[in-house]
Amino acid sequence: MRLSVIGSSPAWPNAGGAHSGYLVSSNGKRLLLDCGPGVLGRLREREAWPRLDSIAITHFHLDHWGDLVPWVWGSFYRQGHGDEQPELWVYRGGHDFLVELGSRLGFPDMFDRTFRVSEYDAETSFSTAGFDVLPVRLPHYKLETYGFRVSNDTTTLAYTGDTGPSERIAELARDADLLVCEATLATGAADGEPRGHLSVDEALDAYAASGARRLLLTHRPSELDLPDGLDLAYDGMELEIDPAA
Repeated sequence: MRLSVIGSSPAWPNAGGAHSGYLVSSNGKRLLLDCGPGVLGRLREREAWPRLDSIAITHFHLDHWGDLVPWVWGSFYRQGHGDEQPELWVYRGGHDFLVELGSRLGFPDMFDRTFRVSEYDAETSFSTAGFDVLPVRLPHYKLETYGFRVSNDTTTLAYTGDTGPSERIAELARDADLLVCEATLATGAADGEPRGHLSVDEALDAYAASGARRLLLTHRPSELDLPDGLDLAYDGMELEIDPAA
């Protein structure tokens, strides 16, 4: 399994950065976890138009899904293309959100014309792009939000998306080969109520409780320092995820 970090910024972009987008590849299949602003342009630096098998969205804060909109316009109006429709997975009820949004931005079925839209259920695995994906509900202010546990025959990646402190992070990442965990805050005291993000210390606590083999922090503002010895995602990072022996 290979992870390509397309975008790793927090809710405001780091200088020159894209928002959340993490491309997971295995056996010729490609699954994009989240698709925030700037991700489509970064993907187009790799190929004229992204040829992905599937996209899965953790939640509907703009920095995690906003580039689905230009993806629609590009699929409509580019000349001479023959795009295949990638699958698009959103949580139960998310399709209605996309229809309502389409009604405001263009037309109700604009997303259905571009993607094969499916809905996932909390704590129920679904199969896409050759992976098994388990959505785990996590706390993020009052917004419905999920982390993803992505597995193939040999390897497991856990991705928190956005989350406040929760024992469920350890469940999401239990014995995973890699935990990609947000670390937006300097301290938990900087957050709102209910909580929506993690500090580095809180991310480290969740990692220790999970038994995951490796930690990659992300969604971190460039204004904040990072303690020595920790791995931080950056746009363009490529990482082979080695399975446990």
